[in-house]
Amino acid sequence: MSKLKGYMGKVLFIDLSNKTHSEFPWTDEDRIRTVGGKVMAADILLNHVKPGMTAYDEDNWLVVTTGPLTCCKSPSSARFNISTVSPLTNILTSSNCGGDFGKHLKNAGWDAVIITGKAKELTWIEINEDEITFHEVPEFKGLMTTETQEKLPKDSGKLAIGPAGENKVLYAGVFSGERTAGRGGVGAVFGDKNLKCVSAAGTKEPEIFDPERLKEINRQWTKTLKKHPITGAQLSKLGTAGLVAPMQAHRILATKNFGDGRFEHFEKVSGEELAEKHLITNSGCYSCPMKCERRVRFEGKNIKGPELETLGLLGPNLLNTDIEKIIKWNYELDELGIDTISAAGCVAFAMELQEKGLWESGLHFGQTDNLSEVFHDIAYRRGIGDILAEGTKRMSDRFGGKEFAINAKGLELAAYEPRGAVGHGLGYATSNRGGCHLNAGYLVVLEGLGLNIDSYTAKGKAGLVITFQNVMEAASAAGFCVFTSYAILPWFLVAKPTSLLTRFVQTVFKYSTPFTYIASRWPQILKVNISLIQYPRVYNAACGTKYKAGDFIKSGAYGFNAERVANIILGQEVSANVDTLPKRLIEEEQVPGDKRTKVPLEKMKKSYYILRGWKDGAPTMKTLKSLGVRLPECIKEVYPYDQG
Repeated sequence: MSKLKGYMGKVLFIDLSNKTHSEFPWTDEDRIRTVGGKVMAADILLNHVKPGMTAYDEDNWLVVTTGPLTCCKSPSSARFNISTVSPLTNILTSSNCGGDFGKHLKNAGWDAVIITGKAKELTWIEINEDEITFHEVPEFKGLMTTETQEKLPKDSGKLAIGPAGENKVLYAGVFSGERTAGRGGVGAVFGDKNLKCVSAAGTKEPEIFDPERLKEINRQWTKTLKKHPITGAQLSKLGTAGLVAPMQAHRILATKNFGDGRFEHFEKVSGEELAEKHLITNSGCYSCPMKCERRVRFEGKNIKGPELETLGLLGPNLLNTDIEKIIKWNYELDELGIDTISAAGCVAFAMELQEKGLWESGLHFGQTDNLSEVFHDIAYRRGIGDILAEGTKRMSDRFGGKEFAINAKGLELAAYEPRGAVGHGLGYATSNRGGCHLNAGYLVVLEGLGLNIDSYTAKGKAGLVITFQNVMEAASAAGFCVFTSYAILPWFLVAKPTSLLTRFVQTVFKYSTPFTYIASRWPQILKVNISLIQYPRVYNAACGTKYKAGDFIKSGAYGFNAERVANIILGQEVSANVDTLPKRLIEEEQVPGDKRTKVPLEKMKKSYYILRGWKDGAPTMKTLKSLGVRLPECIKEVYPYDQG
């Protein structure tokens, strides 16, 4: 058991092959080093993966982790994480989710659950505190995600896959309620293990170190989030869909398979259109004051509406102007158990292959009446769906078109066109799991969606990207929604974009400031707490730790570096050659004749590697030791980089 508060103090280990369970050793030293969440999962997997291990190996672990602040009533702290080796990218993936499974897992008395092995029959794992039951459920085969969850105990947290996971679509997701751990194919790993669903229930609650102090910090932080123009106004009023219009204005809105950053008819698929004609009410995760979820009506049902990524990638990126179709597809993809980002990216790529005569798929930009059928074909791997189910990178290996196959490390990019936000492009390229906007550090919030710094300059971007990557990794590890990181930007800088102070800050951010230099290179020396970075204050009040801002940022750097080393151990190439983007984004000008409108990736990467303490895209041993990364015994035999 843990002497720290906030945590439940136990990690569950389940072997599907033998239908056994035990407690996985995890000490307070481990908890303080990693905090929790995806950083905890990175540490566990770094010390488990072996050279040549694949997603479908029996010994590939599914690691489901909560954060220490889950169940502590802090604002927007409902998140949980699923990490594993990805079938789509062959490297680690971590997929974050806002469903309620994490809360219920802690109520059951567990901070995390590790699942290994393969069941002989389709299986439901029921976690009821210390009682673990393996149910064979062949009758669940083929059920949609909602149907599956309706079969599970009412007052429990639930994880479930749909037909796409059963059929091992490489970007199948895992669903908790209507929320998804969507990226990287975690649902396909569930399917390969014959794991249809997991439920968790219990009545336990974490003990809080200083309840009154935590209550006061939560009150202050909630007030800050509600006052901020992004977290308190934009996200509450329009949800993430409200980003469509500013993305259009800043040439960041992916259009026609990232051929452009603006869409002539963007207003037809905007947040304003969704709110005016389709919105029923706002909703959100159980402890969130932002309530960014949109509830809409579809075929008489009150359902979760499409978020920004889905609107952008199934709208402008396909040259589709019909928002009602997007609402329908979003619902269908969720029920089938498919990641909307990767599905939309694959369809856009297929449309351009068709346009260029490289593959006769029958898919055309602007012609979308057949997409519901196509999405079902993907889930059941029928016809062209069997090809689309393999992902953009494998499609380009087969048909060509690599220069416009929009992915990084095999993972399809999110909806932000990086030629209009070049720092965000650096984040895409250096993200450990591939084309993820969050693992990328989400610098687009400074380059058009928040502070509005120069989106085309390479100056200062490396330090900012690293700092934001580390902060967001740490926030996620603690159990927080990364949208809370918006509030790190003082509200008056966002609310008053033309003020002298805002303009001064925008100018300063063109260069590497002392804070971003230290935060990216040596975060551990920041032995202060900064009022705008609330996470360590909340963590200390809940758990009884003595974290400073630098300790918290360091935990994010720990996870980021641990994931990268794990990818090297797996035997995948990790180098400057792999930290890249398709030629369309780094060699073609988005605006013909404007040299600024392509991502100056190589220039930014040089600074990035220096600040990270990496050599050719890999952490040096000196860097790993400075962060205290726990390395496996095999490291000297399998790690080909600087051992000094």
